[in-house]
Amino acid sequence: MKPIKAMADAMGMDDETWLRHANPWSVWTRFIILPLLALAIWSRVWLGWWSLALVLVLAVWTRYNPRAFPAPKSTKSWGSRAVMGERVWLARKVTPIPEHHARAAIILTSFSATGMPFVIYGLWKLEIWPTILGIVLIMVFKMWFLDRIVWLFNDMAKEHPEYAAWLR
Repeated sequence: MKPIKAMADAMGMDDETWLRHANPWSVWTRFIILPLLALAIWSRVWLGWWSLALVLVLAVWTRYNPRAFPAPKSTKSWGSRAVMGERVWLARKVTPIPEHHARAAIILTSFSATGMPFVIYGLWKLEIWPTILGIVLIMVFKMWFLDRIVWLFNDMAKEHPEYAAWLR
């Protein structure tokens, strides 16, 4: 799970950025990134090297997205609690989480990763069905992971005032 922590660190996620990322618009607009990235890579057939410009735009959007929207008025939505659950998950070395949540998160992340070889193969060979299968696997298990860490956040907020304070 070190890559996830490394990505969060690379994204420069401070408290204000995390709060802005808890805006449901930020959460839901991130879900279009993987399909659009696949389309951008696929577009090399039509655009040649210019397809790299689309990949670059998506990379910039991925970095900017947590900062693109204002802090939400309420953090009680599913999407907001998913973001706060990600924070709890990333802080599990400092504030331990229940084993059943950790185990579920690791399993779901592993299942999500099973889609990556299909996406890579499909994009390499320009085969639509492996690409779609891979994207679906990644996104379904990512959604399940997020749902699970909403549960994690809810449990941890009951025991830790710092986490409960994130709710508005």
